[in-house]
Amino acid sequence: MDALNRRFNSEDYYQVLWPLLLMSLLILLVGIGFRSPWPADEPRFVEVAREMVASGQWLFPTRGGEYYPDKPPVFMWAIALFYQLTGSLKLSFLLPNAFCGLLTVFLVYDLGARLWNVRVGRNAALLLLIVPQFLMQAKNAQIDAMVMCWITVGCYGLIRHFMLGPKWHWYFIGWAFMGLGVITKGVGFLPLLLLIPIGIYAFKDKTRFEGRLTWLCLAGPLAMLAVIACWLVPMVMTVQAHGTPEMVAYQNNILFKQTGERYVNAWHHIKPWYFFVLSVIPWMWFPISLLVVAYWKQWVQKVKADPTIAILLIWVGLVVLFFSISPGKRNVYILPALPMLALAASAVLTGVSPKAWFEKLVTGVLWFLGALVLVAGVLAFIHHPALVKALADYTDDLTGIGYLFILLGVLWCALLWLARRQFALVKVGLVSALGWVLVSTWGYAMLDEMRTPRSLMLHTAEVIGEDAELGLVNFKEQFILFSPMSVTHFSYLAPVEEQERNAWQWMQENKQRYVLVPSGAELSCFDIKGGKSMGIAHRDEWILLSASELKPQCQAPERVYRYFTDHPGRWLKE
Repeated sequence: MDALNRRFNSEDYYQVLWPLLLMSLLILLVGIGFRSPWPADEPRFVEVAREMVASGQWLFPTRGGEYYPDKPPVFMWAIALFYQLTGSLKLSFLLPNAFCGLLTVFLVYDLGARLWNVRVGRNAALLLLIVPQFLMQAKNAQIDAMVMCWITVGCYGLIRHFMLGPKWHWYFIGWAFMGLGVITKGVGFLPLLLLIPIGIYAFKDKTRFEGRLTWLCLAGPLAMLAVIACWLVPMVMTVQAHGTPEMVAYQNNILFKQTGERYVNAWHHIKPWYFFVLSVIPWMWFPISLLVVAYWKQWVQKVKADPTIAILLIWVGLVVLFFSISPGKRNVYILPALPMLALAASAVLTGVSPKAWFEKLVTGVLWFLGALVLVAGVLAFIHHPALVKALADYTDDLTGIGYLFILLGVLWCALLWLARRQFALVKVGLVSALGWVLVSTWGYAMLDEMRTPRSLMLHTAEVIGEDAELGLVNFKEQFILFSPMSVTHFSYLAPVEEQERNAWQWMQENKQRYVLVPSGAELSCFDIKGGKSMGIAHRDEWILLSASELKPQCQAPERVYRYFTDHPGRWLKE
C-alpha cells in the first residue's frame, strides 16, 4: 500500500499513469461476464449487434429483421466486433464502453499533466472515477459512454492545438473524432463549441492564439465530414441503388427525424428547461457539484486568473445549455461535459486547503448512506412487507438481496472507520470502489434473472417447443434476444392495432403458431382471457395465445409486416 501511495504521489508522469490505468481498468472490467444485457437500452443494441454478426450485413442495422433507424451504427459495430473476437455475447457487450471509459480517464489525466502538472492530471482522473454518472455509463452498454469518449477526444485535439500548440495534427484529429461522434450519436460535434470561448479570448488578446487561430482552421470540418462520409456515402448509395421503401424510410428517419426534428420537437422524455441543473447535476455529478459550492471563491479566482479553466467551464456550460434548450431530456445527455468539468475542477482545487465543514458533511453523508444500505439489507432479509410489495414484480425471495446489502453496509462502515483520517474525497473513492466491486460481481449474478425475460422465454419454449413459431406483439427487444424459439414480429414501429391484425393473419396460415402478448394489451382480434400465463417479466404478465384464442373475424391490416429471426437465443448456449 505504501509503495502504491508513493507512486500516486509522485511527480513523475509514468509513475502515476500506470497504477492509475491499472486501477481504472480493474474497476471498469470487474463484473463483465457476470450478467446479460439489461433494459432499457442494452438488449436493443446487443440484439442489433448479434444480428450483424449472424447475417453479415453491417451497413443497415436491424432489430428482429426490421431496419433500426434510431441511432447510427458505430456503437453496434463495436459490440459486434468484440462478439466476433470473443465468441461470447455476454463477454463482449460491455467491452466497448469499458475501453472508452479507460481512454477517457487517460485523456483527462494527460491533459491535466500537460496543461498544469501531474498532480492536477491525477486528481482530475480520480475525481472523474468517483462521479456516479461516469461509472454508471462506462460499466453499461448504452451509447452515451462511447459518445462521451469521442467528444473528449475531440476536445483533447482542440485543446492540444490551441492551449499547447500549434499542433495541427491534433487539431484535425479532434475534428475527425467529432465526425466519429456524429455517426455514433448525432451530437458528436459538441467540441466545436470550444471555439466560442476560444474566439472570445482571441478577440480580447490578439496574440493569445497566434499561429494557432488561422485560416487553416476552416479546413477542420473537412476532417469531420470525411469520417461521416465513411458511413453516410455507402449508406446513401445503397439506398439509391436498391431504393426499397424500407431502405428509403430508414434513410429519411435517421438523417432527419432522429437529428434536427428530435432536438427541436422531441416526442418523448419531455422535461422542463431546468431539469439538468436541479435534477441531474446535484446528484449525478456529486461530489463536483458540492465542490463548486464549498470552494466558490477559489473557483471564481482561478477562472479570472487562468483562461484555460475559464474556456473549459464555458464549454461545459454551453453543453448543458444546448441540451437544456431541447424539450427532450435524459440525465445521460450531459455526460459528455463531465470529463472536462472534472479537469477544470482539479485545476481549481489541487493544492487548496480542505474546508472543515465540507469534510464533515461528506463524511457524514457517507456514514448515513452506509447505515441506510445496512438497514435496507436487514429489511430485505426479514422480508419487510413494504420491500416485498415494491419488488413483487421482480422476485418474491429477498434473502439474497438482504445478504448483499448487509455485507455491503458492514464493509462500507468498516472502510469508513479504517479511513477515518483520510480526506473526504478519498473516502468517497474507497466506498465507491467497494460498492462497484460487490454489485458488479455478486449483485450482477443475483439480479440477472430479475432483469431479463430469460426464465419466461425458456418456460414458453418448454410449453410450445423450441421449434414452434412464436409471434410477438407489443414487445421489447429483450424478448427477441432471449428467445430460444424462432421469432416473428409485425413491425416494432407499427401501432399495436396493426401488429395485432398482422399477427391474426399470420396465425390463420398455420394453427401451430403462437403469439406472446402482455396481459394489459387491449386486443380486438384475440380472446386474451383464454390464453395461458407464461409468467412475469419486466413488471408485466405475459400471455401465450394459440389458435384457440383467435376470434372469427379481424380487420385487415393497412400493410402486411412480418419480420423473422431464426432462434436468436442461441447465444445463451455459447
